[in-house]
Amino acid sequence: MLSYGCVQSQVQQREENTAAFGFYAVEAAPEWSDLFYKESGWFGADGIFAIPANGKEAPGYANNSSSYLFFSDTMIGKAVEGSVFEHSDMVNNSVAIIHGDEPDAGNIEFYWAKNKEGEPKSLFTPQTPNSKEGEYLWLGDGFVNQEKDDRMYLFAYRIQSTDTGMGFKETGNILIVIPPGSNPPFKNHRQLDTPLFLTGNDNESYGSFGAGVFVNTEAAEAPDPDGYVYVYGVKGQNKQLLAARVQPENFENFNHWEYWSQDGWDSDINSAVAITDSVSNELSVYPVEEDKYVLIFQINGIGSNVGMRIGESPVGPFRSVKKLWNTEKISNKDDDFFAYNAKVHTNLSKPGELLISYNINSFDFLSDLKNYPNLYRPRFIRLTLEESN
Repeated sequence: MLSYGCVQSQVQQREENTAAFGFYAVEAAPEWSDLFYKESGWFGADGIFAIPANGKEAPGYANNSSSYLFFSDTMIGKAVEGSVFEHSDMVNNSVAIIHGDEPDAGNIEFYWAKNKEGEPKSLFTPQTPNSKEGEYLWLGDGFVNQEKDDRMYLFAYRIQSTDTGMGFKETGNILIVIPPGSNPPFKNHRQLDTPLFLTGNDNESYGSFGAGVFVNTEAAEAPDPDGYVYVYGVKGQNKQLLAARVQPENFENFNHWEYWSQDGWDSDINSAVAITDSVSNELSVYPVEEDKYVLIFQINGIGSNVGMRIGESPVGPFRSVKKLWNTEKISNKDDDFFAYNAKVHTNLSKPGELLISYNINSFDFLSDLKNYPNLYRPRFIRLTLEESN
């Protein structure tokens, strides 16, 4: 089976990060990348946020549980090398459910909604008072809130197609609330408009929260919990990282949210300041040692390298960027293909490691998809950690 994934050497590269936490090794995780190589049904998507059904976010707790893998733009149909069949469809979001933490094809099922004619459609479409006709939803991060009856909270972005720039723009931020026991296509979910979308007069003023969620609670098995859920946002063309926090029992009450400002935590979202920059629109923050947190992201949003910064708290300060993995050698179409949105899936990781994904896309998407129909899917690497002495 040909796999248009990262074809660089599989050899571990052992390095010492003297400014952070001792030794680490990075290697490809082809067994996870190949799990998403499919030739019928769901055969490609971007996004991928892994949400544990049991709410346990730490590595090693998924053995006897399931996780929801949420995707944004998704290809449905049949794909063979050299062609995509004419009846293939794109929907704006989908989900897979994986049982346990082993990348076995027998453990995972993919789901999307269908219309009356049985044709694919998105799981979620905008349904809030602020939603406009023609908008659609891309999905952000989320979690199962054990302090709110195990409701699943999932961020979503209202998107509108345009004739300029990248061909789309974000118009609002939505919180999707899925009740416990709900199954795809989640017909009984709720949607809330949120104040977590920043607007302004220039590109540097625009921003939105939901790029990453860190559940720093005892119930989620966080190693040093402070009782807050941290929600990260990205603002402006320099990809500035913003941070918010709220106690899980107040998650739907936005008057209780706080934002990291120059003077510490503040209730005014307009006071939020960047804690670092050059991140991607999907990312992760997670503790790896006492007072050591890793921020994992694609450097500059779209780029050749998966990056890591080490911080002293969930809001930093964060140190200089360490390049973890070069994604350039992804096929013989390097000039068109690009990587983006690296992040950690802690609940699918084993103790002592972090499983990291990044997405692959093409600047000439429709043309390249006909010849490389399996290009458009997540790829995985593994970061193995050793505590410093």
